[in-house]
Amino acid sequence: MYRDTLALLGPVLPVVSFLGRLPTAMCQLGSLLLVAETSGSLATAGLAGGALAAGQTVAGPVIGRLADRHGQRGVVLAASLANAVAVTALVLAALAHAATGWLMLLGALAGATVPQIGPLARTRSVALARRSDGCDERLVGAVLSFEGTLDEVSFVLGPAFVGLAAALAHPAAALLTAALLLVVCGSAFALHPTARTSAGTATRTDAAERARLPRSAYALRGTMVLQGAMFGASQAGITALTEKLGAPAQAGLVYAAMGVMSAAVGLSLAAVPARIGLTTRWRAATAGLVVLSVPLLFVGSLGALYAVVVVLGAAYAPHLITVFGLTERTVPAARLAESMAFLTSGIVGGQALALALSGRLAEGHGAPAAFAVAVGAAVACALLSWTVRADAPVREVRPAVAARSD
Repeated sequence: MYRDTLALLGPVLPVVSFLGRLPTAMCQLGSLLLVAETSGSLATAGLAGGALAAGQTVAGPVIGRLADRHGQRGVVLAASLANAVAVTALVLAALAHAATGWLMLLGALAGATVPQIGPLARTRSVALARRSDGCDERLVGAVLSFEGTLDEVSFVLGPAFVGLAAALAHPAAALLTAALLLVVCGSAFALHPTARTSAGTATRTDAAERARLPRSAYALRGTMVLQGAMFGASQAGITALTEKLGAPAQAGLVYAAMGVMSAAVGLSLAAVPARIGLTTRWRAATAGLVVLSVPLLFVGSLGALYAVVVVLGAAYAPHLITVFGLTERTVPAARLAESMAFLTSGIVGGQALALALSGRLAEGHGAPAAFAVAVGAAVACALLSWTVRADAPVREVRPAVAARSD
């Protein structure tokens, strides 16, 4: 199916969409390292990074809604250029040792102007799949798996590139590279001919449809916030444990190994038989999150940490990709980009909140306290998957064959 996916998307779109979403993965860590180095204060760096995450969480769905109403081309182009300017301004302000308030303001602007290329690329690719001749649900599933893998790889390579740039030169170099990628690849994604497939669909005739979302859509958004909380709590626990073991430099490598496993499993999801419905997959994925996260509470060595975290990574991609798939099948087409952006923003917001909470718990009670937050979030995900039924809306507005969801 991936051969069909690549034939559908062409050689250019996956490349520019991947490089265009890479800055999103770079800016969070990059801003923290930059402000910490230039200000000498981890607290100031945390405030600037938190403002960036807050800006992205709040504004992401707004950009998605604008893309639904007016099409992706103009919205993504404007956001990409604005984001490049905001990131560059943040770098210059940090190098000039600007006051904390200015750094927070620029961080918030950098977050609020993120062009949401990840969720919009997913929306565009699904639209291409559904409009292709002989489209079936396996092709849509393969497209979602492929896009999910691009996200996973970007969130592994982005922080790794920032760390390398910080070690060899300066964190500012990584952020300025991110700004350049936004200008070049963000603009290329916006202007790619496939942007026409996602022209604005929200007209007066479907205004009533836009006003209605199935209740399951809100549960799916909630489960993505919890998934983000797992990421944040795991990151805090990994950092605390590696510091305790005297190997703090291993924290990034452990997290990257988890991301590589998640990306590999994500690619394999296209081989899951179509008879296994999305609701079943969602419940299985959340059960995996619970079972595979519990061992985090008992790890005490670096080798055990690698083993447990890498195995846990195998449950992340199935959960993420399945939730995106359920959302694609259950929300009205006129709100698809907005809903995809909500999911991504939920991950960012959940991660930021859990990182702040579990970081404090780890300082006072050790890594197991942070990992307990991750386990609790996994249990909450499982409860949602077993109590919510993700049904398609009564009036389906996408030109597509109805999909099984259970």
